[in-house]
Amino acid sequence: MQLNVEAVSSTDPVAAGGSPENGVDAPDLRIFVFALFLVFGGITSLNDVIIPKLKDLFTLSYAQAMLVQSAFFAAYFLISVPAAAIVRRFGYMTTASIGLLTMTAGCLLFIPAAASATFGVFLFALFVLAAGITTVQVVANPLISLLGPARTASSRLTFAQAFNSLGTTIFPIVGSILILGSLNEVNVATLSGTALDAYRAAEAQVVVKTYLGLAAALVVVAGVVWLRRGRLANTATDDAPILRAFNLLRQRRFSFGALCIFLYVGAEVAIGSLIVSYLTQTDTLNLGQEAAGHHVAFYWGGAMVGRFVGAGILRVINPGKVLAGVATAAILLILISANTVGAVSGWALLAIGLMNSIMFPTIFSLASVGLGKRAAEGSGVICMAIVGGAIIPPLTGLMADISGLRASLLIPAICYAVIVAFGLISRKPDF
Repeated sequence: MQLNVEAVSSTDPVAAGGSPENGVDAPDLRIFVFALFLVFGGITSLNDVIIPKLKDLFTLSYAQAMLVQSAFFAAYFLISVPAAAIVRRFGYMTTASIGLLTMTAGCLLFIPAAASATFGVFLFALFVLAAGITTVQVVANPLISLLGPARTASSRLTFAQAFNSLGTTIFPIVGSILILGSLNEVNVATLSGTALDAYRAAEAQVVVKTYLGLAAALVVVAGVVWLRRGRLANTATDDAPILRAFNLLRQRRFSFGALCIFLYVGAEVAIGSLIVSYLTQTDTLNLGQEAAGHHVAFYWGGAMVGRFVGAGILRVINPGKVLAGVATAAILLILISANTVGAVSGWALLAIGLMNSIMFPTIFSLASVGLGKRAAEGSGVICMAIVGGAIIPPLTGLMADISGLRASLLIPAICYAVIVAFGLISRKPDF
């Protein structure tokens, strides 16, 4: 499969020293983009750790706790297309700096969130943080496709996503130690009044310190990016209306692909968000909160391994076939996990991460075939579809409240079934 991805007016491969076919020969920029994938992947995965923390602090149901993901992923729906417009106006590197500084602001907003000890303020801080991540991701997806030959864009994007998974593997381990380490020391149900308020304030500060450390790191990265903002040449601005991007949804392949991004992200995030609670059940691994939090790394680590391996596989096997195969395997693992107990049940759920590995980059690449100079617009619309992470997890949480955690896995299974269909249909040359 060949993916012809070009910048939309903000960056010209020829002007930057490459060609439309060969892309930009810039190994240093590829390393920079890989680093961006690692950073925004890692910060996103911290939601899986912070959910049990906030659920404990504010005595939330599963559905309420999943609002963390709703606040976070709603930013993709609201910010993606405006971010694509910023790319067209200012270029990739400047937009990346803007995104990183917005992420920094989101991290700093955890200070007033902790001071107020209010769940809603935490949700707002997460939304601002996600707005920055959305902007960076709108930059990163088409940019990595530019930085090399068009014929290997799908493989290159999968390889970049592997660094995203490296971040999602490392950050939960560190986050579990920093954020969940004290979760089992106090039974919140026994607290009330001023004692409960004091506990919430103290534990909120644990979260704040973690995100302040991230803010400091993000400022440094933003500064480096800003100093290198002229690394890619700019051309004339495309003044097309922002809403023009939505007419891409008239294309069957693109619209089906966008739907699958919605479902994939929703399923992946829903499962990741439930892992800690799932593994603490007595009929699975019966782990403590912190130990279960460490196991989140196996879920995202599987995705990392799968993406490094998948980058090679996608060079020799039709991407549609690979996508249908891994989505089918994800459904089988859900069925195994939901219908068994003990270690088999727990590890089957964690193994779904391996199946998730190549889904996002492969769906993105298959959906973007033929977009040409509208690639950045397409990236903005597809990133909007990541809002599935805001919608599918609360539905899964609601089902968990009603029917239990095992039964709630039916919702991600349905999502994967649709992805199987896309993988099979996308193989048709006239689709």
